[in-house]
Amino acid sequence: MRKIDLLFAEYSESHRNSTNKLIHWICVPLIFWSILGFISLIPSKSIGFIYIGEISYVSFTAIALVTIFYMRLSFVVSIIMFILMVIMESFAYGINIRFKENSWIVYFSVFVITWIFQFVGHKIEGKKPSFLKDLQFLLVGPIWLLSFILKKLGIRY
Repeated sequence: MRKIDLLFAEYSESHRNSTNKLIHWICVPLIFWSILGFISLIPSKSIGFIYIGEISYVSFTAIALVTIFYMRLSFVVSIIMFILMVIMESFAYGINIRFKENSWIVYFSVFVITWIFQFVGHKIEGKKPSFLKDLQFLLVGPIWLLSFILKKLGIRY
């Protein structure tokens, strides 16, 4: 069995309850986005892209490192997640432009509220979040959700 399938199987063990799954479908992408948003606030030079906005070197480096982690698991997943992270970074750029020096409040609020819901979901589930056992599950959550979409579309990951 491939490593990605083992990670998904282990992650699934604490994500069987339908309410917890629904909470994860909403909160995991928002948490992921808020973290990218926080990273986008670290001062550095940036690269401008048409239609996307600017991505700082720090953000681009973070995206590249996460993509490498995903690449070790699945080429297809890594390409899709790279595209999704760039899109999320584009939304973060919009927040940074709109709210300027207060954009951290948006990311902080989203981060805290969604984590509260995540813990409520795990309380309902009756199992602890997977990342408490292994931090890499913080990066597995988003691709675990993606795997359901890929399966629905008949795309092998």
